[in-house]
Amino acid sequence: MRAYVFTDGALTRHAGQFVWLSIDTENKKNAAFVEKYPIKAWPSFYVIDASREKIALRWVGGATVAELDKLFAEGAHAGSGKPAADPALARADALYSEGRYAESIPSYQAALKSLPKGSASHTRAIESLLFSYSVADRPADCAALARESLASLRHTPAAAFLAGGGLDCALQLPPEAPGRAASVASLEKDALALLADPKLPLAADDRSALYGSLFDAREDAKDAAGARKLAHEWVADMDAAAAAAKTPEQWTALDPNRYSAYKAAGEIEKAIPMLEKSEKYFPNDYNPPARLASAYLSLKRYDEALAAADRALALVYGPRKLRVLATKAEIYKGMGNSEAERRTVEEALAYAEALPPGQKSESAVASLKKRLGSAPPGGCR
Repeated sequence: MRAYVFTDGALTRHAGQFVWLSIDTENKKNAAFVEKYPIKAWPSFYVIDASREKIALRWVGGATVAELDKLFAEGAHAGSGKPAADPALARADALYSEGRYAESIPSYQAALKSLPKGSASHTRAIESLLFSYSVADRPADCAALARESLASLRHTPAAAFLAGGGLDCALQLPPEAPGRAASVASLEKDALALLADPKLPLAADDRSALYGSLFDAREDAKDAAGARKLAHEWVADMDAAAAAAKTPEQWTALDPNRYSAYKAAGEIEKAIPMLEKSEKYFPNDYNPPARLASAYLSLKRYDEALAAADRALALVYGPRKLRVLATKAEIYKGMGNSEAERRTVEEALAYAEALPPGQKSESAVASLKKRLGSAPPGGCR
């Protein structure tokens, strides 16, 4: 978003409409904000009513300039104190904004019955309801909503979110669930059609997410040849997007998508020069060396992996540091150094327990304690 969307000059017309704020959720100084306004997915966009310190409107996921235009218009109205045009939507948005996703579902369902089809509010309500179904562990409802909504939204950017999200939900259903196979097949077909539509301007992130969902579907079907073919198409698509990048920031923004594609294709070695280039572009960013550590680990190049992990640890902060420490522990495990592995997990646990509210994860602490409990004693294996 920062590299591709927020650089668009068309957004300058909103310059004086809001007080703009970007929050680094990993930074300790922002822990209180994250505790007050919990974030389930990145990116997330909030319109906050400063007089009440409440989220007036929340948008989860990426957005095009056109979608941001509509979001800003709705957000301005939601934060104005004026009566809501649709009370059910207002109730749903309030619950959704507070992270009460399961509770928001009935209100979104009610709002969709009255909102004009094709309107910005109707589309946003569908996307929010899909996300709420997903978070509330209702995959059957999530997949069904995606299938029934795609007919009218097939030629809009929202279609990618619906097809990919719906397919992910369908794959979560038990193999014996009624209608599972039909849902997977239908949503796979829709996702493939969206990727092949030259008239639909999808961001690289959205295209990558669709490829990822489709790859998972082929693996779920035990179709090794189909998964391999799709993975190579994914690689080609992401490499083409990188070749078209106009700035170092745009190039590096594609790293996670390209890394996932290379991994799916079994070509993780191709990530090495990409990440080395990104690290040169942004030497103070922990992400390139952190990904390099994982790539080298996959290739069992442990010394290089350890060096990359240490470079990342010198830069990383906040909860993300736990991921780098986890990678480092796996490197030591691969090297057969159980003493260093255990020491690294102990370091991660101490760090996880010291994180402030808003950043501290009890599940992460429990997972690390469990790992320590099952870890071998010190010494080289």
